[in-house]
Amino acid sequence: MQKRKAKYSFFMMLGIMIIGIIGPWIAPHDPTKTYYEAFMQGPSAEFWLGTDAIGRDILSRLLHGTRVTLTVAVMASAMTFVAGTLIGVTSAYLGGIFDNVMMRIMDVLLALPGIVLALAIVAALGPSQENAMIAIGIASIPGFAILVRGAALTVKGSGYVEASRSIGSSNWWIIINQMIPNISNVLIVYTTMFIGGAILGTSALGFIGLGAQPPTPEWGTMLSEGKDYLREAWWLATFPGLAITIVVFTVYMLGDTLRDIFDPKS
Repeated sequence: MQKRKAKYSFFMMLGIMIIGIIGPWIAPHDPTKTYYEAFMQGPSAEFWLGTDAIGRDILSRLLHGTRVTLTVAVMASAMTFVAGTLIGVTSAYLGGIFDNVMMRIMDVLLALPGIVLALAIVAALGPSQENAMIAIGIASIPGFAILVRGAALTVKGSGYVEASRSIGSSNWWIIINQMIPNISNVLIVYTTMFIGGAILGTSALGFIGLGAQPPTPEWGTMLSEGKDYLREAWWLATFPGLAITIVVFTVYMLGDTLRDIFDPKS
């Protein structure tokens, strides 16, 4: 069962990534072009998923939006990974006052819901795709750092770390070459799970108009544009909502599978 779930989640994620790469080339229409004769037209032979309120093809916008959403989510997760790993591992290794100060700062930031912190950052920087990426990345650092610190504490007292200390290796050398590689399995799982959260965060910021700005096709923005036409044109919000649901579900399923694989108790 575990192998089957791993295979399905891997191939689903691979397919989503391929769509993100080739989506703009396989889109049947220009995602920003207005078809004046097809305002809010339902799914048809020409427009497979229908058109929006100003006559743009939904399918083409979804395909282009896959790259936009995944790019923001992956870049934000990369930022979280680098900063959160360094903070968590360094705090665990050095301990003492540094650890107490850093973890109290992380606790204070973690007390704020991630989306609220991201909203504050975007409000300060201004709404854009790049600023949404920065905001989501920064907002995810506290939780990631605390999780990484817990994993790093389990290897801090290991024999290879003590041996490196005894021969005079520098703290940074031990952190980079001893501690981080030995918690890499945990880092892979945590990063995968955080990508799912980043996709939701990207869509949430786009939904309230603080992410990628029109006419850039982005799933959260498309969902926001369709919410006012749920009765008249169900397809406007349904297909972007399904896209977000499927991708986030796939990412979390992949992360859950990786956790089972890397869990020593399994």
